[in-house]
Amino acid sequence: MTTVSNPLAVLLAEKGILLADGATGTNLFAMGLESGEAPEMWLETAPEKISKLHQDFVDAGSDIILTNSFGGTRNRLKLHQADDRVHALNKRAAEIARAVADKAPRKVIVAGSVGPTGDLLVPLGAMTYDSAVESFAEQIGGLKAGGIDVVWIETMSATDEIRAAAQAATDAGLPYVYTGSFDTAGKTMMGVHPRDIHSLARDIGDGPFAVGANCGVGASDILSSLLDMTDADPEAVVIVKGNCGIPEFRGAVIHYSGTPPLMADYARLAIDSGARIIGGCCGTSCDHLRAMREAVDSHIKSQRPSVAEIVERIGPMRNTVATDNPAPTRERRGRRG
Repeated sequence: MTTVSNPLAVLLAEKGILLADGATGTNLFAMGLESGEAPEMWLETAPEKISKLHQDFVDAGSDIILTNSFGGTRNRLKLHQADDRVHALNKRAAEIARAVADKAPRKVIVAGSVGPTGDLLVPLGAMTYDSAVESFAEQIGGLKAGGIDVVWIETMSATDEIRAAAQAATDAGLPYVYTGSFDTAGKTMMGVHPRDIHSLARDIGDGPFAVGANCGVGASDILSSLLDMTDADPEAVVIVKGNCGIPEFRGAVIHYSGTPPLMADYARLAIDSGARIIGGCCGTSCDHLRAMREAVDSHIKSQRPSVAEIVERIGPMRNTVATDNPAPTRERRGRRG
């Protein structure tokens, strides 16, 4: 097997801890994206806004920026009558991010965001494994043509869909990482437990360079998932990209409770819990990222926290969590919000 080149591995080896970027959708909504509008359409109609968001993330201190291609498979783009432009849109997403990264005063990694297709695989749905690989390969082909460094498979819940995306990345000759969203009783919607995340695609290509969690329900919950992941494999490179505090509806608008100081403390706790790549998901602005950058740069790794300490510092957990955690020293104290 030929080992593929991995700029992400090189940068992590140099810096020890990397800061990923923040929210795409939340920040684009603040820039004028309408509800129901596909962010990928802005690659054609408002590319300067996508470029500005990437630049703002870099200016805030991000070492990794994710392309605006989360919904870039044909399965999702067909909802916007754009499934005939998969390659072109993903290539453009990568090109915009690549241009920002290449002019940065330091090394910045361009990660090609690959989200779930939105379709269920057989036997629960109609999509076959082979058709999922084909769909992801089409997207990743465009991202590769635009110059990404690594395939960033994110917000996943099904093992077979993770494997299909990993296979497509491997077939394209690119390194890959993947993250699950542990938003259903401490597991993904399709039942994957955080401690099992490491083994899902270990046999595909070189295996994942990193695994982890993103999105979910709140910062405390994702840190609890992080403890499970680093307990299961202390040597693995683990990603945590949590939402900005707790999401709360205020009328028809979702508000995220996380302040910059809270997200800085989240970053410190993430380091203490064993994460090597730390970022923000929904609600995370550049103000939050700047505070996280300072925390990453100044924090000296300390004692591994308990779930109780995380809750005390970050806020209550929102999940009703799984009860089969084998670690009795970290009794879960979550509650349904």
